[in-house]
Amino acid sequence: MPAQASTRKQAPETAKRWRVLTAKVGLDGHDRGVKVVSRALRDAGVEVIYAGLRQTPEMVVEAAIQEDVDAIGVSLHSGAHMTLIPRILELLKERNASDIVVFGGGIIPQDDADALKKMGVVEIFGPGTSLQAIIDFVNHGFKAA
Repeated sequence: MPAQASTRKQAPETAKRWRVLTAKVGLDGHDRGVKVVSRALRDAGVEVIYAGLRQTPEMVVEAAIQEDVDAIGVSLHSGAHMTLIPRILELLKERNASDIVVFGGGIIPQDDADALKKMGVVEIFGPGTSLQAIIDFVNHGFKAA
């Protein structure tokens, strides 16, 4: 039986294959969005480790360091983003892992998104962001395409 051609979009062969940990932090149980983003990134050639629901900042940072990821993608809808994301940044600094990029998404008001970026979060993706925009962000080395 001949091999079936893959329909997945792959990153160019010469591009670095990024490793990204995605997680739902806090008590928020709405994980559809982070799962859709995780799958889209995976299908685009990114190596994705999905940490799952109800992660603490400590759990996320520990997993990110152990998995040797390039970035952490955090999804929040609970309203606790101004507590949980800064804690992730703080823990990364304490663990000498500030080179791990942090980006986020979910229901985060623009003023809070701006404040998080000033703290060191590279990007915040709000509702309605296209999957392609997130894929491009990752495949361009965590910079806007």
